Amino acid sequence: MPEPKPRPAPQSIDETMAMLADADYVADRSLATVLFLSLRMGRPLFLEGEAGVGKTEIAKVLASALGRRLIRLQCYEGLDVSSAVYEWNYAAQMIEIRMEEAAGKVVRSDMERNVFSEKYLIRRPVLEALTGERGAAPVFLIDELDRTDEAFEAFLLEILSDFQVTVPELGTIKAAEPPIVVITTNRTREIHDALKRRCLYHWVDYPDAIRELEIVHRKVPRANARLAAEVVSFIQKLRELDLFKVPGVAETIDWAGALNELDKVALDPETISDTIGVLLKYQDDIARIGQGEGRRILEEVKAELSAAQ
Repeated sequence: MPEPKPRPAPQSIDETMAMLADADYVADRSLATVLFLSLRMGRPLFLEGEAGVGKTEIAKVLASALGRRLIRLQCYEGLDVSSAVYEWNYAAQMIEIRMEEAAGKVVRSDMERNVFSEKYLIRRPVLEALTGERGAAPVFLIDELDRTDEAFEAFLLEILSDFQVTVPELGTIKAAEPPIVVITTNRTREIHDALKRRCLYHWVDYPDAIRELEIVHRKVPRANARLAAEVVSFIQKLRELDLFKVPGVAETIDWAGALNELDKVALDPETISDTIGVLLKYQDDIARIGQGEGRRILEEVKAELSAAQ
């Protein structure tokens, strides 16, 4: 697959809005503003919000729109340097050592220089993000940072300060041009202020009904207009309930797509019951909607849409 051709960054907030819209990402002006400033100032973008509101998608859209590689570091509990930055291909190194010994090459310094070379270095996402060419720095997505521990967060703070990594056997590797950094968190724990200070911050909230309906029209263009309106209105009301996990925009798109595949043109209680697992992922929430709550919400939705016509 050929490398994407880098394109210039937007020169205004309006251009940023247009860039996102061209990629079918429906953003509000506040998000476009902080994204524009992040690109202009060369500062990491720190995105916080509930799961499923489109934080990760922003980095994907940015990489596509700017013609940059997307390098993703998916965070998880126990993430360490060898998984995030680099490690050596020990198996290949041992084979090389055995071959050199068999060939009679036993000069220790030469052998060490050979096996600890770029040839045997396995680049993980952090190191890969620092090796982009000038003018074509990648988009570096650090996804769900809150899943890691504070030790890794402190290490990442050093990376974001100088955009360089020291590999003891090779020396310091510094980015020719800092990558475009996007950090996301679902706020399962607080991220230290020291890291946030190095970033521009934006809270990504659930969209209002108008923006969410536009998202559905863009992502599920074949969905019936009446169905799309009912789906969005139904989900907007669900988010007002005290559910264990309210549906995000990703679930809205999935549900609209599933109903479209079933050739539905409107919601009804049976359809909601049959497809609720696309929308809600916890049994307690599903049981609550099945115990009359879903029917009540549907009646409100249909009454409001009818009155608006």
